[in-house]
Amino acid sequence: MVAAGPPNAGIAYFPPESKPLELSALAWLIENGTGKFYRDILLNLKDLEAVKIFQDLAGAEERHKETLFKGYLALSGKSEDPKFPGSAISYQAGADYMEGGVEVKKALEWANGKKPEEIVEYSLSLEIHSYDLHLKMEQRMKDPRSKGMFATLAEEEKGHLNRLQELFVRLMIPK
Repeated sequence: MVAAGPPNAGIAYFPPESKPLELSALAWLIENGTGKFYRDILLNLKDLEAVKIFQDLAGAEERHKETLFKGYLALSGKSEDPKFPGSAISYQAGADYMEGGVEVKKALEWANGKKPEEIVEYSLSLEIHSYDLHLKMEQRMKDPRSKGMFATLAEEEKGHLNRLQELFVRLMIPK
């Protein structure tokens, strides 16, 4: 017997010694992966409201990346940095990871053929983790700009949760 289910979310971990510049870059990579997941998941959805919400979420992830990049520039004192996030952290290009520390490829493989409500429920778990992670990062920051950046992101994640929750409830009500 084999247990089946979505890839485990909640394994993302940022070491306590991480500096704000590093956290900005790590968070940027996660937002990038989540945006890829949301854009690719659209191929599995037929429900027009679900499509609209996931398009909006993909766009929001792009805005989060902008917020993180601008925060990085402000903290670093640079006016531009074309090598970001690689200039702030060393990482191997390859697998993309998203909110919850889940590999995008594995999440998309799991989502293939799933019902919209299953995909939305999984996305809710990812957004809950992201909300929690941004709150924790906000609490760790001493610099007011970093603190504000992560507080803003946490508040936006809460908005994502609300939209996904409303969609989930609508999808679960029998027609």
